[in-house]
Amino acid sequence: MSFTAQTTGMIDIGSNTVRLSVYRVTEEGAYRVIDQGRWPARLSQRLTPDGRLPAEAVSELGEVLRHYKRICRIHGAERIRTVATAAVRQASNRDQALSALFEETGLVIELLPGEEEARLGSLAMLRTMNVEDGFVVDIGGGSTEITLLRNRQIVSSVSFPIGCVNTSTRFSLGEAPVVKSTLDAMEADILDKLGAQAWISQHPGLPVIGLGGTVRALGKLRQRLDEYPFANLHGYEITSEQLASSIDLLAPLTVEKRRKLPGLSKDRADVIVPGLIILQAVLRACRSSGIVVCGAGLRDGLFYDTCLPELQTDGEDAVAEESIRNLCALYPGAPLSHLAQVNRLSLALYDQLAPGIELPADWRRLLSAASRLFRIGAVLDYNDCAQHTFYILMHAHWNGMSHREKLLVAAIASYRNANALRRSLTAYRALVRPGDEELCAKLGMLLQLAAALDRSESQAITSLRVTSGAAGRLLLDAAASHALPVETTEVQALGKDFKKCWGLTPSLRLV
Repeated sequence: MSFTAQTTGMIDIGSNTVRLSVYRVTEEGAYRVIDQGRWPARLSQRLTPDGRLPAEAVSELGEVLRHYKRICRIHGAERIRTVATAAVRQASNRDQALSALFEETGLVIELLPGEEEARLGSLAMLRTMNVEDGFVVDIGGGSTEITLLRNRQIVSSVSFPIGCVNTSTRFSLGEAPVVKSTLDAMEADILDKLGAQAWISQHPGLPVIGLGGTVRALGKLRQRLDEYPFANLHGYEITSEQLASSIDLLAPLTVEKRRKLPGLSKDRADVIVPGLIILQAVLRACRSSGIVVCGAGLRDGLFYDTCLPELQTDGEDAVAEESIRNLCALYPGAPLSHLAQVNRLSLALYDQLAPGIELPADWRRLLSAASRLFRIGAVLDYNDCAQHTFYILMHAHWNGMSHREKLLVAAIASYRNANALRRSLTAYRALVRPGDEELCAKLGMLLQLAAALDRSESQAITSLRVTSGAAGRLLLDAAASHALPVETTEVQALGKDFKKCWGLTPSLRLV
């Protein structure tokens, strides 16, 4: 697909928080978030007994929107798309409030129906995760959307007017601890509402993919409590037992003590318990054993819907492939033609060597990714390319792989020697399985050999045949469009290190 350079602001007027994300797309097809903002609005809590948004709340919201609009203009945004969800949807004076906000800010605010909110949340998940079948659950301040996916298609969807903020208000959860009888009453009430949709309980065992602030807050808390080594929330898995223990930890605490709890956002301390009870009820209704955190949400769905409507990620491994393409466009550390050649040569080497040592088949996918990302660190400094490559791949947002798979790709892509690999993996030992370090070294060395075979970056080699020769030699018979003096020298230089890893000394021959 072709790309149009554009900068776009997305504003989500949520029931608990008003958020801004500014996205930039380049003509080369690179896209990313360049600025963000959040304001804890608590609009659901501020609704009057007769369901009105008070004038002061509308005025405060208008000031925040003007601030967000200034940020967008500073970045040169050509468009600002602003949407409102449950709290405004449920307000009896929503038309007057939206009209007043337009007069105050000049922003046309779309009032999203619950089903459209669910569709956009599901779109964000589908563009950033490989999930084929499952429930997408978005717990907001004033509503919860549940969507059933089959073969990456929406089958059923519903929006319930229950969220962490209005549930807190409905059960009068002040600053005090939440007693067990109240927890049970909240869950029973939520389960009763969920029970009205029979399809929710008819697909036991499917994963639940969680969106929204409640799920992200739980993810951050669990990562802190469990000393999880990888800070990225997207793709983080939480069991139902971990959810239950989090409720057991938080409910007996006052709001003030929750605010002091490491890992929990201070402005979520008073609504986290009802949010988690909603999540627990959803898990039980869906008959699922855990949650996968989706770091993307409504604003990302708006971005894909508005700026990249033709982007398709429904093919095999398409999410990871698109993410790798975007990373290469964001951080162009080497010519794409060179990366493509190294990728071809890496896979050719793998396919001819893997059967002899029984390399796991799924590691071919990891090598394929690493062979296109190994020079990404050169955008910072060519001399320390490997170190920067590892850092970028462990801290940049890219999708379609688990946390462990990302670590392995980063380790293979940045491989230089066994000691450096060991140092890189030290902080992430909780993610490493037995045998991973050895396989990373083997594939990292294979990638170095493939890069050496195109050291002149001329893509001269058109085919490569690998055979074992006498005295432990690995014969690389290459058909090429010209002589390969640079490549021959590079392969010879790698000989000693390659033999340590593979027990073979590579030798390049032109045929």
